[in-house]
Amino acid sequence: MDNIVQKEYNKPKIIETNIEKEGRRFRMNEITGKADGFKDEKYIIIPTESFSDYAEHPLVRTIYPTDVGFFPRARAHYREREDGAQQYILIYCTEGKGCIEVEDRTYHIGRSDAFCIPKGRRHKYYADQEDPWSILWAHFKGEVTLCYPLEECRVVHMNSRQSDNRMMVLFKLLFRVLERNYTLGNFIYISQVLSLILSEIYFREKTDESTVQDRHVTMVIRFMYENLKRSLTLEEISEEVKLSRSYLNTIFKTQTGRSPVEFFIHLKMQEACKLLKATDMYIYEVSSELGYEDQYYFSRIFKKVVGVSPRDYKNGDYFYCE
Repeated sequence: MDNIVQKEYNKPKIIETNIEKEGRRFRMNEITGKADGFKDEKYIIIPTESFSDYAEHPLVRTIYPTDVGFFPRARAHYREREDGAQQYILIYCTEGKGCIEVEDRTYHIGRSDAFCIPKGRRHKYYADQEDPWSILWAHFKGEVTLCYPLEECRVVHMNSRQSDNRMMVLFKLLFRVLERNYTLGNFIYISQVLSLILSEIYFREKTDESTVQDRHVTMVIRFMYENLKRSLTLEEISEEVKLSRSYLNTIFKTQTGRSPVEFFIHLKMQEACKLLKATDMYIYEVSSELGYEDQYYFSRIFKKVVGVSPRDYKNGDYFYCE
């Protein structure tokens, strides 16, 4: 494609509205809505006949958009295609709720959720009547679509403010470039941006709330293991890991079923069991090794957790592995 002539066309058809208009109406299952025409909406229709030669360029034909847009608070939004679309349709919800139906299955979409409708599949989608969605969307084609799980029909939960911000930035780049004149360079650029959007959704490691909690719990447990010889309080743990006491209690009970202090005591008793079985240490020595100055208090805690006294555990045929 080295012989492609760089050329410019008129600016693409950009539609921006500041007042809500009627638009085309549909009715299905008692849902009445419109395909477009929302306050402050933006969408760009790219005339494919204007860049058919560009679409063959190696850096464009991989993936390229045919329509992109943003519908904010799209009340009564409804779209149905009995025969599907010729392109893949990406929908990213920035707020509110809606539903997407592909053939006979319904998918519920909420904030920070992404969904791709496969091409050629019967579908419809619509905003929630009480909490209508705001959506970024793009229709696209290309050779590398097979490299993404676009046929799976699944909701991808991005689950973070950072994801929303990145998606808004990437779509703004699309809008900004497409609002300029069509050139080969611009088409190469928007192809790369669209690839980034799909990679953000499908391949970027998600740092959602559960992942963050897992990381915090792991950090605290590591600190506990390093300090089994100490008598740690919740205040000391929270100060060390720079997390609030209420947050620590919540995530530990969610992840382990125990409070941080209870979990720490169980770690100590696990270590006590190992020392009692694997060494010749006396009970008072094990007690002292694990930060208990009072041997009798240690024995009471041990029996409460393990079910037998330290002496019976050491001399009997017991094995504690909780």
